[in-house]
Amino acid sequence: MQIAVIEFARNICGISDATSMEFDAISDDRVIIDMPEHHGGDMGGTMRLGLRPTIFQEGSEWSRLRALYGEKRTIEERHRHRYEVNPAYIEQLESNGFNFIGKDDKGVRMEIIELKDHPWFVGVQFHPEYLSRVLYPSKPYLGFVAAAAGCLDSVTREVLAEADQEHLVNGVNGVKFS
Repeated sequence: MQIAVIEFARNICGISDATSMEFDAISDDRVIIDMPEHHGGDMGGTMRLGLRPTIFQEGSEWSRLRALYGEKRTIEERHRHRYEVNPAYIEQLESNGFNFIGKDDKGVRMEIIELKDHPWFVGVQFHPEYLSRVLYPSKPYLGFVAAAAGCLDSVTREVLAEADQEHLVNGVNGVKFS
């Protein structure tokens, strides 16, 4: 996601020197910066770690990734990072079509990006591989592979049908048989 922000800033927003604090600490156009809890140069114990909520934003109902999560408005994913999108550039990125469809629980940190009119241009700040399993792949990976294979719509329908079945007990909604 961070590299996608840099490239979008350079190639769509025209910020030719856009970069990350991780790559160039003195650039004037650092669209990716240190998180407040990270202390530059101190690599021990300064990451944003663990399971954290991401909230899908109003108006992101069109999102292909959000569709794979079904009815969920909030998802829980694992994090492990030191850098984030520079808040000073968010408005400029958004005004050029870069959609921050998921944010942290305070609405401050950008967690998910997606381009609306693209088959699958998605980036996430969290690490979906941490919760991915062979028979239950993470939604970002599932969507990527399905979009690449040309079957994202049918896979999304299958995922949603399976989610509906999870609410059923013995094939009947809300009724348990013993």
